[in-house]
Amino acid sequence: MKRRREKITFNYECSLTQEQYVLTEKAQNPKDLLSVKAYYEMHPEMDDRPAVIKKRLGFSAAGVAPTAPAEETKH
Repeated sequence: MKRRREKITFNYECSLTQEQYVLTEKAQNPKDLLSVKAYYEMHPEMDDRPAVIKKRLGFSAAGVAPTAPAEETKH
């Protein structure tokens, strides 16, 4: 019987959003890695995802990042 080859994984963190993710290849420049969310926040003109996906993620159709709901303050 053949031995099963083990997959080596590398854990990285997005420098902007602090999201953690796992890759199966070692990154040459781990400090330069960005999550998909961070990339599209930096380059909204490059966002070519379908409208259905943007709606599911909470983005408006205009391609602007979602805004947090305004907090009400009592005076």
